[in-house]
Amino acid sequence: MSGSLALRGVYVPVATPFDTSGALDEAALEDLAGGCLAAGAAGIVALSTTREATALDEAERAVAVAACVRACAAHDAALIVGAGTNDTRTTIARHEALAEIPGVSASLAVVPYYVRPSEEAIVAHFKAVAVASPVPVIVYNIPYRTGRGLGAGSLLELAATDNIVGVKQSVGGVDADTLSLLANQPEGFSVLGGDDPFLLPLCLMGGAGAISASAHICTEHFVTMIDAGLGGRVAESRKIAEALLPLTLALFTEPSPAVIKGVLYAEDRIPTPNVRMPLANASADSVDHALRVRL
Repeated sequence: MSGSLALRGVYVPVATPFDTSGALDEAALEDLAGGCLAAGAAGIVALSTTREATALDEAERAVAVAACVRACAAHDAALIVGAGTNDTRTTIARHEALAEIPGVSASLAVVPYYVRPSEEAIVAHFKAVAVASPVPVIVYNIPYRTGRGLGAGSLLELAATDNIVGVKQSVGGVDADTLSLLANQPEGFSVLGGDDPFLLPLCLMGGAGAISASAHICTEHFVTMIDAGLGGRVAESRKIAEALLPLTLALFTEPSPAVIKGVLYAEDRIPTPNVRMPLANASADSVDHALRVRL
């Protein structure tokens, strides 16, 4: 593995605000990203699942990334850009295009979805992407969305691959493969939690931080929790994790990012709570519950 990027802390995959006409609100997006960074986030992830990236056209994708570039530059923060798709050729093309975008620290590349390739083929896919990418690559392992996942052996093979610097591990818990990965990860490779209820346990077992959708809300508390966990202050971090758990559960009672957007709208941080079809806006009950349990 090679690459100078040190991934550590909390990265927020910022949601995409839409205005009352349904258009992407660029100013609101920049403000939302900047607010998360001002609260202590280490960086921003653009074009993520939370960003509703699959519902954005190419022009909107470019606007969204540009807004995040400005926010990250203003705060001297890392910018990670989602560039993975379910075919290798397009994934490579999207990575090559990152060379034209100033300030991109890394890509986030999801395991190819829907086509269900073999695990061996997925490893070959990521190796091809890593060779072509002008920025370090973070693998996104989320089998409950993609239909395919990577076990510890495959992840460790990728961890030893030049230009692959980390993984967002979202497997629904801290399972045996995750523990094996954490125990054997090479120096310079970072395991980032992607399942919000399990962020602290993963960090305590050797993870480097989190890409956390829940950290849109109470960002400073997520930052403090992860910092305390990484610093070995277990009692402090556990207390915060226990207090945040009701919120992390509440934010995912409906398909993400609907409840998150509902809360952000209620807090006057985005102009509407709207998501794009086929997603549906969160119910008032779900949003009210999340607001009640936030810190």
